[in-house]
Amino acid sequence: MNGSSIFALIKTHNTNTNNKQLMREMSIDLIFMLTRDDKTVQDARQYVKEIVAEGVKHIGFKDVGLPFEDLKELTQDLRQAGVTVYLEVVSLDSESEINSAKVAMDLNVDYLLGGTRPELIAPLVKDHSLKYYPFVGRVEDHPSILKGSITEIATQAEEITSLDGVDGLDLLAYRHVEEDIPSLIKEVCKLSKKPIIVAGSIDSVSRIEAVKATKAAAFTVGTAAFERSFPANRSGVGGQVECILKTCAS
Repeated sequence: MNGSSIFALIKTHNTNTNNKQLMREMSIDLIFMLTRDDKTVQDARQYVKEIVAEGVKHIGFKDVGLPFEDLKELTQDLRQAGVTVYLEVVSLDSESEINSAKVAMDLNVDYLLGGTRPELIAPLVKDHSLKYYPFVGRVEDHPSILKGSITEIATQAEEITSLDGVDGLDLLAYRHVEEDIPSLIKEVCKLSKKPIIVAGSIDSVSRIEAVKATKAAAFTVGTAAFERSFPANRSGVGGQVECILKTCAS
């Protein structure tokens, strides 16, 4: 092995070690979503090793974009990588939402995110080990948008997190086009009785920093990383993840 190859190995080792240290220092968790435009990317399995190598411990995908058998193989890859597995629901009616919850249980994921009918889904999943985080607020269309005033959404957050079988909430904060987003997140976190995951359209360092300043437990990034939205020092999705983790720890 020549000197340049040895240097490359050392550099890679140091990068991975530094990223794992960043993960330990972070006050908020990154959930990397293998999604683009609210659909699981076709080549999702190809990115698992690269993302895990950066130190990511939480990885998810949507229930649309790939057939069930492919999602099953993806879940197995994530299990073998030792990460916590998330499935986020994209459902516009009660029947499809129930079916999506059944898919989550069949895949045996750790977290079921999304959906707007906790009164139907919470009883369905209560005997499964997964944690259930439904959407809060009025969620419409696909890709999803969030509607409702800060007061309405925060009040609903308090109500939903009072339900047995609900473990937290999935807040599509940056999919809201009318309210002050940091204020929305803070108010929802204030009234919610359980943890908040902020999801959707977190596509800049400034938005990550804004979410960090709240009491949210975690946030998701998917499309933005695949579109190379972050000012990374390295190419590829791995470079995007590195930039995100550094922002989380700064």
